[in-house]
Amino acid sequence: MHFLISNDDGIHATGIKALEHALQGFGETTTYAPSSDRSGASNSLTLDRPVRIHKVAENRYSVDGTPTDCVHMALTGLMRNLPDMVVSGINNAANLGDDVLYSGTVAAAIEGRYLGLPAIAFSLATNRGDYKNRYFETAQYYIKKIIHNLLQSPLPQDTILNINFPNLPIGEVQGIQVTRFGHRHKAENTIKDLDPRGRKIYWIGPAGPEADAGEGTDFHAIKNGFVSITPMQVDMTKHSVLADITKWSAKI
Repeated sequence: MHFLISNDDGIHATGIKALEHALQGFGETTTYAPSSDRSGASNSLTLDRPVRIHKVAENRYSVDGTPTDCVHMALTGLMRNLPDMVVSGINNAANLGDDVLYSGTVAAAIEGRYLGLPAIAFSLATNRGDYKNRYFETAQYYIKKIIHNLLQSPLPQDTILNINFPNLPIGEVQGIQVTRFGHRHKAENTIKDLDPRGRKIYWIGPAGPEADAGEGTDFHAIKNGFVSITPMQVDMTKHSVLADITKWSAKI
């Protein structure tokens, strides 16, 4: 296997190094990742300036752009030999429910799917502000098991897996659950402040609390110590309302 690896935490993040290490026994890895933290970049492409790319080690490249830039450019001309799969992460925070709309980690996987490859996004459900207790070894343990099984039962090319690991020691993980996306309440208000010179500044408010987080959701699985695997698709068409919209649009 040949894996293209990316993330949104940056080329020097602990999580991407842990992912590279976990995949070493399965074949070749090539990494294109942002030069700095680009969390929340979603599916954005850099179109207003050139993107600079620097080789930092053998098969490791730092990209002055977004996670989507990394995967897009790697697969459309930078890589001599195209990979078999795109993997993204290990993100240093959960990507659950509505989070996937903003996540650069998930966006990197989605871009891989758009360009014809099966893709997986990996995230570790760490607690914000706690920089000591981060069980990346748990994520590595399950990544090896997941990839081993996918070699026997390959992903369809139109499928993306969003996988979250509970931030627990390996022995405390309860197992694996296949889940659907939960939902959050409305995001909290924009934070207003002043800089040292008295000028107004604004920060995006925190994500809203869990709303739809019952049994069967990714929120519920992580809260109860399970690895959450949620299959995604890129067809955003709401098929259930096509007939209704066709009826009223015909009258226009």
